[in-house]
Amino acid sequence: MNKTYFIADLHLSDDTSLINQGFFNFIDNLKQNAKSVDALYILGDFFEAWIGDDNHTALNQKVANELNKLSQAGVKLYFTHGNRDFLIKKRYAKACGMTLLPEQTIINLYGTPTLVCHGDELCTDDIEYQKFRKKSRSWWWQTLMLNLPLSFRQKKAAKIRAHSKQSKKMKSQAIMDVNEQAVRDTFTKFNVSQMIHGHTHRPNVHKYDNNKTRYVLGDWYTDLWYIEASQQGIKLISEPL
Repeated sequence: MNKTYFIADLHLSDDTSLINQGFFNFIDNLKQNAKSVDALYILGDFFEAWIGDDNHTALNQKVANELNKLSQAGVKLYFTHGNRDFLIKKRYAKACGMTLLPEQTIINLYGTPTLVCHGDELCTDDIEYQKFRKKSRSWWWQTLMLNLPLSFRQKKAAKIRAHSKQSKKMKSQAIMDVNEQAVRDTFTKFNVSQMIHGHTHRPNVHKYDNNKTRYVLGDWYTDLWYIEASQQGIKLISEPL
């Protein structure tokens, strides 16, 4: 029985050695079972920060090499940008052997149209973040940033992360979660009965009227969270790192 996997919010960095190794172990397992794995979807915030495809760190290169091996084994790889790694472009995607997806994409998941996204666009109550999101996804802002020296981008990313961390302390948990009306509007807009996303770090399966279901992936801070889908249905799974 073939399966498709979904992960999000790993926040890989040089400071997350346990998570990094957990990811490599996860990829090794998929490679060993590649004949029964149709695809792997990475739904954003894969890295803690991404400042450009020209940032050739040892970790970035190892991740690309391992993903490329999985791709060469016959597993299709897809990537949706998150709020931490929206500057991943075609050069790095090609090195990984993965396909970049639009921010919201409908896939045919074993006969059921399913919307996949990072999920930050659903957090509409966080007005400050939504303003930054709109700016940072614009072509002019990204072009400007990617043409700045790498050292400047490193400092800029550190400042943005520090500001984000401080800002979260001042916001309620409700503001940083999805807006339920935005969720319902999204179901209606894309005319789907299933949605899979990450971002909120609140793994759960939410049921709605008219047999609609929203699956939320967890982060990898303490446990390895993933979704396993097959003809028999969808499972939200956690394992200790």
